Amino acid sequence: MEKFVTSNLKLGIIAGGQLGKMLIQEASKWDIATYVLDKKSNRPAGSIASVFVKGNHLDFNSVYQFGKKVDILTYELENINIDALLKLKSEGLKIVPDPDILKIIQDKGLQKDFYSENNIPTVAYQSFKSKDEIIDAITTNHLNFPFVQKLRKGGYDGKGVAVIKGEQDLVKLLEGASIVEENVEISKEIAVVAARNEKGEIKCFPIVEMVFDSSVNIVEMLVCP
Repeated sequence: MEKFVTSNLKLGIIAGGQLGKMLIQEASKWDIATYVLDKKSNRPAGSIASVFVKGNHLDFNSVYQFGKKVDILTYELENINIDALLKLKSEGLKIVPDPDILKIIQDKGLQKDFYSENNIPTVAYQSFKSKDEIIDAITTNHLNFPFVQKLRKGGYDGKGVAVIKGEQDLVKLLEGASIVEENVEISKEIAVVAARNEKGEIKCFPIVEMVFDSSVNIVEMLVCP
């Protein structure tokens, strides 16, 4: 499906959710042609994009061929075929945010290592290749309750996280490469979204307090101010 636009600039957006829709609404102020890649055409961004392309964001060829259609490529989720993005970057396509940064963001293990290597405070953690390794660490007293397990890749909106308070919770352990953090008491969790352009100018959204549903580990409400 293609709609009439007058701009020569083609902006590609991988995934067609609500964030993609909001991005297209802003891009429309500059009359930019927007291309969306998604598995389903009835997603929020797909209905208002200049061009919709059906494809899987985890498939190398889908992402790579989509990138060849546009002048600038961005994305609205983290779980994308990173090899395709890195190849497109090596061929000169402008991708924002940079795929080398996304490669770290995609993997909670690489995230934690980045914090440690750059002296950024973070909760103590251990890395494990499997659920069995975690159980072995508990059995040999190298890991104590309570702790939080986070899958290194693929987690979102509370998925890929297990809070293990004692032996009764071991049935909740997730299979796959993961990190395990100490369970720390948190009085309040706040977040801020910041954007920086190529000139180094920085703009921030207002700080918000995040209120979580503890049963599913997902943000339930944002409080501002």
